[in-house]
Formats: sequence, C-alpha cells, structure tokens
Amino acid sequence: MSEKKIIQERLLQENRRAFLKKSALGIGGLALSSLASCSFFSKNENGILTQTNGTIGTKGILENLHHNAKVKRVIYLFQSGGPSQLELFDYKPLLNKRRGEDLPESIRNGQRLTGMTSGQDKFPLVGSLFNFNQHGTNGTWMSDLLPYTSKIVDDLCIIKSMYTEAINHDPAVTFFQTGSQQPGRPCIGSWMSYGLGSENDNLPAFTVLLSRGTGRPNGQPLYTRLWGNGFLHSQHQGVQFRAAKDPVLYLNDPEGMTKMGKRAMLDMLAELNEHHYNDYGDPETQGRISQYEMAYRMQTSVPEVMDTSNEPDYVYKMYGADAKIPGTYAANCLLARKLAEQDVRFIQLYHMGWDQHDNLPGAIKKQAKDVDQASAALVEDLKQRGLLEDTLVIWGGEFGRTNYSQGILTDTNYGRDHHPRCFTMWLAGGGVKPGLVYGETDDFGYNITQNPVHVHDFQATLLHLMGIDHEKLTYKYQGRRFRLTDVEGHIVKDILA
Repeated sequence: MSEKKIIQERLLQENRRAFLKKSALGIGGLALSSLASCSFFSKNENGILTQTNGTIGTKGILENLHHNAKVKRVIYLFQSGGPSQLELFDYKPLLNKRRGEDLPESIRNGQRLTGMTSGQDKFPLVGSLFNFNQHGTNGTWMSDLLPYTSKIVDDLCIIKSMYTEAINHDPAVTFFQTGSQQPGRPCIGSWMSYGLGSENDNLPAFTVLLSRGTGRPNGQPLYTRLWGNGFLHSQHQGVQFRAAKDPVLYLNDPEGMTKMGKRAMLDMLAELNEHHYNDYGDPETQGRISQYEMAYRMQTSVPEVMDTSNEPDYVYKMYGADAKIPGTYAANCLLARKLAEQDVRFIQLYHMGWDQHDNLPGAIKKQAKDVDQASAALVEDLKQRGLLEDTLVIWGGEFGRTNYSQGILTDTNYGRDHHPRCFTMWLAGGGVKPGLVYGETDDFGYNITQNPVHVHDFQATLLHLMGIDHEKLTYKYQGRRFRLTDVEGHIVKDILA
C-alpha cells in the first residue's frame, strides 16, 4: 500500500473514532450492549411460541421473529454415512421377489452412479434380509432392526421422499449442514445462533457432540468445518463437547491462575480489544470479547451439564447400558436432553459408521443397535418432561443406499452404494404432525413417486418452525446476500401441525 493510501486510511479511522466519541454509545457500545441484551420465547393464548424480551441470554440479529415459532430449540441426530432406508424404513417386498435380477434401465434411467459401482456389469436387485412389521395407530412399516423406535412411531413424522444432488459423502454432508456442497458457508446451528441468539448466559447457543458407531468404526470421518461459522462472526460457531477430562478445549485455566487474576486479565483484554476496535472497526473484535466472557462463564456451567451421575436409574435404563459410557451415542443423547433443559438453542449430534458398502447386514445390525434405544428414549424423555412440545428432534443422514448390491451378492451378504435419489428421515416434537408418513417411492425403492422433499425444503421448513423466514435471514458477504437455503427451498406445509 502506498504512503498516500496509508494516510487516507488513517484519516478515515480517525474520523470514525471522532464520530464514535461524539455518539452516546458508539458502535462498540452498541455491540457490547447487544451481547448483554436478550430475547426468549413465551406462549401466547393459542399456545404458540412468540419472542419477547427478558433477562437471560444474548440477542440475535433479528429484532423480532418473522412469524410465530412452533419450537424454540432443535436436537439434530445426524447419522453420518448414509443409513440404508431399505433396511430401516422403506419396506419394498418386490426387491426380495426379484432378488438377483438386474436393475431395469427404465428405473435407473441413466442416472449418475458413484465411481464405486459405475464399473459394474450388472446391478443385482437386493431386498432386506430383515423383517418389517406394521406399528402404531396407522400401521406404519418399520424394520425389526428398530424395535424401540417402532414403539414411538405415533410420535414421529417420517419423510420417505428426501432427495439431494450430492452423491459423495463430503459434499452431501456439507450440503445438509450448510446449504452448499462447497465448504465455507455457515452451518445451520450458526445461522440459528446468528438469527436468534441464546437463551442461556452460561452456555453457547450451538453445541456439538460426536460419537463413532460399531457398524463401521473406521469409516467416513467428519470435519470441524461442518459446525463452523463460515463468514459469520466466530461467536456463532458450534462448541464441541468431548468425552474427555476437559470436555471443551482451552476452557480451563492454567495451573496457578486465580479467579481474581482471570477476571482482571479478561477486563484488560476487553479494554485492549475495544481500543483495537476503535482503530480498525473490525466487528470480529467484539465477537472475541463475547467469546472470552462466555468461556469464563462456561468454566462453571460445562462441568455441571456434563455430569450425569445424579441421573436416576430409570433414566439410564431408558437410554440403555451405553448411556453410562462417555462418548457413546446413548451418552450423548442423554447429554442432549440436559442441554435442552438448559435452553441451548441448537444441539447437534453426529454419529458415524453408516457407510456400509459391503457386509451391510452385519454392519447395519450393530449400527442400528447403537442408536435405536437411545433415539427413542430421547423422544420419550423429552415428552415426559414437557419439553417435546417446544423441541424439534431430527434423525437422518446425508443420503440413502441403492436398491442393488455393490459387489458380489450372496445369500447372506451384500453391500449398497450411495443413493441420493430417495431416502428417509424422521422428525418428532413441536410443529410437526405425529404419526405421519410423508412421501412415497416406487416399488423398486429407487425413485420418488409422491411429495419429494429437497434438502433446501427441509432447511426452509426447519427455519420456519423456529419462527424464521428462510428468505429473510441473510448475511451480506463479498457483495452478495447469502442465506442457508441459497436461492431455493419451499416450506413443506403438509407436515406442519
């Protein structure tokens, strides 16, 4: 930069500083006051959640909700790897009748395949080795692999007609979490934090828990950018809680530091950051102040929320034996309920191990056992505590699996490749119709025949349930206004209660 340009930039900063000094609060003061201000939800006379002012939490960018909210928090049970809908939810007896026959070209219709099966000479159809039975008031078909989930089927809204364009794991997971197949966008939880803020002074608005399943324990990895803030301020990134001595990294004080010393250090850092903001006008500086303060408060709140030792025996029995083993899916589901009780806005669980290209019957049996009891227990636990009516629970992966076998098909073994054309997710809780099966696929389980739901439709509906118009929650970055649903997305009104 030339000397003339440097002088011009400095004069601009000086003028800005002079303006701020003459203002009653200044941008810095406004930012800090917004960190201290708050918003939470209460029920109106119709039992619908609305936003009001209160004394807890931090406010988001939205002054008011775009419309009445049906829920105020989300627990997203993301099943990473692509669970096979044909083994779990989408009963297709025709595949067993025509087992071993080649997939008709009229069904495939030249649709794109991954590099793992595109070279196969044949695509032998294969049905599930596991039985299906009807459950609940409406006789919903469910696999014997999910005995606990089958018992709560009347509480579930099952969408059989999900679809996506992404055919490989990384872009597909990224698409679901951020609305784009390309890395760099904010994830759903970050958009929630940005728009709505937090209802809790002592915990972040967006938390993340990870577990690794037994179906394919060394399978597809996950990346921290999946819960990243993208171009939003860093205070909106997800905070990962780990099954370790230090649940949140870099939270504990170094040996020898007192609380008084820590408080004095934070006050000095805030003063330095405020000077830095006045010089350069970078709003990320205010986010840094907020993060330091949140970390300070989390030193007390995190150990308390991570401690499940006081849970009664009947709760552990509900979630299963693994609930006492830190880092398991069952233990994380129990922690999700505790975080929901503390009004954490967005609770994201990732469970790995569903990428079953071979040995699917043996692998999916283990993987389903990992999640079945705990997922059902979470819904039941929230329900009995009165939390399900204002909580949305989501269960699903990034895509489904093919109706043909990847590799050699035998009497007892087969695998399935990625299939983005149709797959199943379920939702439970406030705002969605319980006991509903939405959408249909053809008899081959390959194409959608009724009520398709795209990834952006799912995201738009999720934001709608939180009181947000997905077209109005935007952030201007590099000259363009971005949103979670990019330039697409329609609310799936048929599933709304």
